[in-house]
Parts: sequence; structure tokens; C-alpha cells
Amino acid sequence: MNIKEQYGTVIIELKGKLVGGTLAGRMNRTLDNLLEQGKKNVVVDLSGITILNSSGMGILISGYRKMRDNGGLLKLANITNKIEGLLSITKLNQIFEIYSSADEAAESFNN
Repeated sequence: MNIKEQYGTVIIELKGKLVGGTLAGRMNRTLDNLLEQGKKNVVVDLSGITILNSSGMGILISGYRKMRDNGGLLKLANITNKIEGLLSITKLNQIFEIYSSADEAAESFNN
């Protein structure tokens, strides 16, 4: 997990397998810390994700709800065709705002 800020938005770059486990707790703590710092706009860059399962989708949904419930928003960027297919099948593509790049997603908070 790599975290950076751009255009006043936090970008979380995930790498490897998004399948739950320790990443779920780490992501939850990261979002809690961001909220404590007053940072409510988050982009999750999925370009480095090789595997996404139902637990991984649960991490994304949990993050989305956490940010929304605290007056913020979590958007997705750089999803692969495979992940796009999973989000489409589960109808999560109707919940998440999805962008082709992290830059585009970060800029969208300013529009």
C-alpha cells in the first residue's frame, strides 16, 4: 500500500492480491487515520491488484461506507478489465465512481 496526496485528495495505491486478511485491517486503520486528519476524499488506485475476491470487494465497500458516513467519498481508479467485470456482475459499478486514472479521479473532487 502506497499513500500520496494530489489535488487535495488522498490516493491509496494497492498492490498484489486484494483478498482480505491483514490488508482489510490496514485499510481500515488508514481510512480512520485520514478521517482523524480531516481528509475525506480518497481515491483507491487498483492498477497493481492482480486478484480481487469477495473479501477484497468487502474491503472496498467498507471503505466507501466509512468515507460516505463521515462526509467524504471513496472513488476507484485504474481498474483492470477483470475487476471491471466483477464490479459489473455485482452491480458495484453503480455504487462506485470509477475513473481511468488516479489523476482524473483526484481532479473530479474539485469539479
